[in-house]
Amino acid sequence: MYRSKNPTLSDSTFDKSNYQEASWWDENSNLMTMEGTAEKTGILLIITTTLAIATYAFLPGLAIIGFLGGFITAMIVIFSRSTNPVLICAYAGFEGLALGGFTYFIETAVKFPGLGIIAAGLTFSILGSMLMLYRARLISWDRNLAIAVYSSLGAIAIIYIASFVGMFLGYEIPLIHGNGPVGIAFSLFVIGIGALCLVADFDFIEKGVQRGAPKQLEWRAAFGLMVTLIWLYIEILHLLAKLASRR
Repeated sequence: MYRSKNPTLSDSTFDKSNYQEASWWDENSNLMTMEGTAEKTGILLIITTTLAIATYAFLPGLAIIGFLGGFITAMIVIFSRSTNPVLICAYAGFEGLALGGFTYFIETAVKFPGLGIIAAGLTFSILGSMLMLYRARLISWDRNLAIAVYSSLGAIAIIYIASFVGMFLGYEIPLIHGNGPVGIAFSLFVIGIGALCLVADFDFIEKGVQRGAPKQLEWRAAFGLMVTLIWLYIEILHLLAKLASRR
């Protein structure tokens, strides 16, 4: 099994040795399923979407609380290997605040209302398309694909770190912020890598089911999938903002 790029779904996610104090692991009558994971992902999506819409409409300034809260809860879930549904739902709620405010400010900056709806539609379209391709076995997560995705993610990470540093030094990287052909091509590339990361997440969830992981890990798997979807939405929104600014 090849490791997902997603830090929330690592090789150890479904290893019993990492949950030695959890009595629920040996409850073999209550096992993880694809359907159960999908249901829990749906719950998280509803929480995120509802709070995103409310934040966008009434209090976009809550975005900063959402980003900080989302980051903190994500770190707690990742490093504690938590399967606590309350904590994971809290993460979804914080991300709703963050995405609602972020979408409002992006739309205001480019003067294009409705950009968030388009981005959300494209995100769900990509999710559905990649899931169908994966279930039809038209695409699979193998060693060659993993190497290609890891290499690309490394390059993307370096570029974004350089951009973050540039915020404090007064320069911008055209690849990220430019709305020219190169900047748009870069955004398309990142979105493509994000779509492939969904395949990695699907593969990890399927492996968990095959290994007889307990049902509690459905929450952890849903959390991992949400991390990828939120990243994908942000990148799509960024691309649409670049396109809108060219008008």
